[in-house]
Amino acid sequence: MKILFRLQMPRFIWSPKFPGRYFHQGYQVLAPLSLSDFEAINRCEQDLPENFNFAGDILDKWAQLEKKGERSANPALWWINGKGAEVKWNFRDLGLLSRKVANVLSKSCGLKRGERIAVILPRVPEWWLVNVACMRTGIVFMPGTIQLTAKDILYRLSASKARCIVASDEVVAAVDSIVSNCPALKTKILVSENSCSGWLNFNELFKSASEEHDCVKTASQEPMAIYFTSGTTGSPKMAQHSQSSLGIGYTLCGRYWLDLKPSDIMWNMSDTGWVKAAIGSVFSTWLQGACVFVHRMSQFDTDIFLDTLSNYPITTLCSAPTVYRMLVQKDLKSYNFKTLRHCLTGGEPLNPEVREQWKNQTGLELYEGYGQTEVGIICANQKGNEIKPGSMGKGVPPYDVQIIDENCNIMPPGKEGEIALRLKSTRPFCFFSEYVDNPTKTAATMRGNFYVTGDRGIMDSDGYFWFVGRADDVIISSGYRIGPFEVESALIEHPAVVESAVVSSPDPIRGEVVKAFIVLAAPFKSANTETLTQELQNHVKKVTAPYKYPRKVEFVQELPKTITGKIKRNVLRDQEWGRA
Repeated sequence: MKILFRLQMPRFIWSPKFPGRYFHQGYQVLAPLSLSDFEAINRCEQDLPENFNFAGDILDKWAQLEKKGERSANPALWWINGKGAEVKWNFRDLGLLSRKVANVLSKSCGLKRGERIAVILPRVPEWWLVNVACMRTGIVFMPGTIQLTAKDILYRLSASKARCIVASDEVVAAVDSIVSNCPALKTKILVSENSCSGWLNFNELFKSASEEHDCVKTASQEPMAIYFTSGTTGSPKMAQHSQSSLGIGYTLCGRYWLDLKPSDIMWNMSDTGWVKAAIGSVFSTWLQGACVFVHRMSQFDTDIFLDTLSNYPITTLCSAPTVYRMLVQKDLKSYNFKTLRHCLTGGEPLNPEVREQWKNQTGLELYEGYGQTEVGIICANQKGNEIKPGSMGKGVPPYDVQIIDENCNIMPPGKEGEIALRLKSTRPFCFFSEYVDNPTKTAATMRGNFYVTGDRGIMDSDGYFWFVGRADDVIISSGYRIGPFEVESALIEHPAVVESAVVSSPDPIRGEVVKAFIVLAAPFKSANTETLTQELQNHVKKVTAPYKYPRKVEFVQELPKTITGKIKRNVLRDQEWGRA
């Protein structure tokens, strides 16, 4: 990290002031298209340009506006580690430093356009530099979380045939233990102040790299990144995105769901291995010229989190419902979030009780969004629209979101079915290109003229959507269909419940019944389990339809989760059915 701090350009003092003409007089022209053109493309009112590169066509143009004094002094990236270290880069800094990293990758390491690079880094500034450098060189960026095991890393390197890996100290041993089984891998780069045998040191390469680099001219549909899906069932698939699906496709998300302006400071808590980091910490934010705020925070800590919100001028917050569930356990009224104005959540369903507690304690609404790695944001509660508790909001452009049955018939309002996107004659540019080397899985996402998400839901007569569960999560007991999320939402309203996971469990009479795995709040951990079980069952009967109550309850210390924090119901379900 030392080299980055030494090369840091002049720091900026944050200011909420911003020349209003950018948005009052229409979108700023960035290159060769304006952001209003990008909106039109997303609404299918304008054709996709033949060529597009996010680094050259967006980031470098913001840098030019800065040079002319036509952009506020808001940083592009503001990073802290909570221990006194801080990085503030504007778009010009980001351009200069990422060009050096582009030369590290293309010249020092000999990587070529179209080759794949695995990047397994925590929330450190180098993650953003390598990301942008890959855009500049046409190298395909494949992020991963430092929570990956040696087995996970082996699978990703082997499946992708990655030529290079950029990693941190946390995963060096894991990588070295499997690297002999990855013949395609030629280069290992370590982001650390330490040296390690067999690894090139990022700081040393960076120090000697040239600042001159010409951004490649990439086609709009050329591969930009590969994201490994969460893998709640089966091995993760490689969802490949193009330069435009990520770089243009999140224009509407940034303006209308995230509600960003260049004066905003956006704190997105997503892990760097998740596509949500791309949405909130790269594309949506920088398309609007806003600041990406990052706290290193190697382990989530509610006190540090709340102190950061109080002490830094963060205007926009986005985090998973799990984080909000933890935060509302605190006395939020004792904190003063002076600049916070817009709060968002996504990645898993938001329990209505959590939303209500957050709003009661902070006065701020929670705006939920629903999407997938493959196709981005599908539904959202956008600012200015009515929010119906428990709903994911309405479908967002360019998608025509519908609820369908197994024969692609559109279900009437109030009827449960699969959440699907109705397609026109051409595949939307904001879709993933394919599951790499897996045409069968790619084809399976299409049914008739619909893209099927694999999630089940309900739409009401006003066009609002409610999440029921993954198609294979739905429980059928005595002929009743029961979505696990509704039961989980009922349970979390009880003060004893911190978190729960609901799955099917075999029953000789009903075929299957509802079983709840529950993580208890500290004051209830010593309670009589039999009494508490009955209390929770009665609570669910009162909150929702009585037939949905969990006939079986098991108290656990923690729930199995994917590396992106989603509950792995399939693990619990397999355990119940003896398939583990």
